[in-house]
Amino acid sequence: MTRVWKWNRPVTVREVLEDLQKERSIAYTTVMTVLDNLHQKGWVRREAEGRAYRYEAVSTRAAYAAALMNEAWSQSDNAAAALVAFFGMMSEEQRQALTDAVRIVQLPETSDENPGSTEDGTGR
Repeated sequence: MTRVWKWNRPVTVREVLEDLQKERSIAYTTVMTVLDNLHQKGWVRREAEGRAYRYEAVSTRAAYAAALMNEAWSQSDNAAAALVAFFGMMSEEQRQALTDAVRIVQLPETSDENPGSTEDGTGR
């Protein structure tokens, strides 16, 4: 999946093979089997191109990571304790990313949510 996400476009078995072979020896059939397994699991979709297929990720790496975190968190019998422990493992950079993410998903308050508020802030 790392290679498929890296290119962010449909890839062939041959392309993945050639990229992997820069690091280690691997057989074409091994790469083909792994990509076929990923297709069967629903992680990639494929489209025929001649006698080969082009494989494309169904979701982003970020969405996959989020699903893993959600699944792990849902397994806890104490969600708050699991989050506290997780936050304790984070680096300062990761904590800043979390702070930024929370800021992004928080919706700004509207006047509908604060029935007593007015444009001038007086409540009148």
